[in-house]
Amino acid sequence: MATYIALLRGINVSGHKIIKMETLRQVLSELDFENITTYIQSGNIIFDSAISDVAILEEMIAQKIEEHFGFLVPVRVTTLEELKTIVSENPFVAENLLDPTQPYVAFLSDIPLADNFNQLQAIDFANDRFINKNRALYLWYADSAANTKLNNVVIEKKLRLQATSRNWKTILKLIALAEK
Repeated sequence: MATYIALLRGINVSGHKIIKMETLRQVLSELDFENITTYIQSGNIIFDSAISDVAILEEMIAQKIEEHFGFLVPVRVTTLEELKTIVSENPFVAENLLDPTQPYVAFLSDIPLADNFNQLQAIDFANDRFINKNRALYLWYADSAANTKLNNVVIEKKLRLQATSRNWKTILKLIALAEK
């Protein structure tokens, strides 16, 4: 059994794709996952599974959500090791971290193609910055995540990949929960 973290994209936002975490835990228990824990209402699930292929886990979770709740949700499954690597490779570590939510990380469904990444780089995001490392796009917002053009919709359109973002505080909490 290994510990995984599933990140759901676009649930419980503005009254759309509502999923209660208690119900989600019950539904996912039908997949023979163990030690299922959720963190906040935005779709963060920590669980243990004997299945080692994250692509299979992503498909299983997406299918179970569609079957039970009636809508598709993009799912990105990561490992505790990947989260720890994301933290250790933080390119914004030298920034003034008065805001514990900074930086944000967009978890990508795959490594971006160079041409697509160049299209994203060609956009003027004012003082917002981003750095890509494998399947993690680190995001630094000069103002706030709420006031940026550098959002999941733009990232997905330009990179032609699925993306779901989490703030730094959430990433650190997910690591702490997965280590228990």
